[in-house]
Amino acid sequence: MTKAAARSKSAPKAKAPATSESPWAQARRRFFAGRQGPWGLRILGAVLLFVIVGPIFAPYDRFSVPNPSEFVFLGRPPSFEHIFGETAQLQLDVFMLTVNGGRGSLLIGFISAIGGITIGTLIGIISGYFGGKLDGFLMRLVDVFLAIPSLFVIIVGARIISELGGTGLMTVIIVFVLFGWMGTARLVRGQVLALREMEFIEAARALGVSPVRIALRHVLPNAIGPVVVSFPFAVGGAIIGEAFISYLGFGVSPLTPTWGNMLSNSQQFFLQGNWWWVGFPGLFIVLTALSVNMVGDALRESLEPEGRRA
Repeated sequence: MTKAAARSKSAPKAKAPATSESPWAQARRRFFAGRQGPWGLRILGAVLLFVIVGPIFAPYDRFSVPNPSEFVFLGRPPSFEHIFGETAQLQLDVFMLTVNGGRGSLLIGFISAIGGITIGTLIGIISGYFGGKLDGFLMRLVDVFLAIPSLFVIIVGARIISELGGTGLMTVIIVFVLFGWMGTARLVRGQVLALREMEFIEAARALGVSPVRIALRHVLPNAIGPVVVSFPFAVGGAIIGEAFISYLGFGVSPLTPTWGNMLSNSQQFFLQGNWWWVGFPGLFIVLTALSVNMVGDALRESLEPEGRRA
């Protein structure tokens, strides 16, 4: 073997140039590389599929009473005809109540989270970027809201709105939005305070870009990480909060099914053996809260610097 051949054989091979990958692409790759995030999405997708297509597989309406003249005190357990059983007294189909209750609970969870996070993001950007007296006023407002026990405020707010005539889903959504933005506002403000002194923001100011345009076009996209992470937790918190206040009798009207409402309506029959009326909506509350928390934890590990891995 010649020296040139030996030298070419022992020489290390040139590495292929690394492909440039945006931070969001890296976060997406890390998210789907783990197990927690994808499994959370699968469970949440299964719950959404259940509440969307569930009525196709059941011939009963949620308020249909099969035999009004027959009074069944404890209801009927699951059977081939009613796979989730029937409620006590009116013999309503628990499967259809769970499907329609899921639509109400998920609607409350997602709309409340979107509304609260939108308000919190706007307040956080305004407070962090413009600073001064406006920042002081907004942060003191946040402190006042955080100093009040949140569940007490939600219960009182729901009660006041119900006294004014609101008894539907929108009542609970309004209350959760009004009292669910403070944590997001503080998170976003902290991010904006770190971003507003960076070089690209200074360069935009030097070029004469308006403060509003800088805040919306340059600061917001770089501060969106905590907002994305907090969204799944806000959804789960709203669903559990609705179940809590509905169980206490301050939530949605009994005529509007939600998972929390089903727990409230069935509590007097649970100790007498009617476990299916409580068990199935409770199971779906647990599955939904578990799935969104899994997604939120995976997003946090993917987006935050502590969770970044090569």
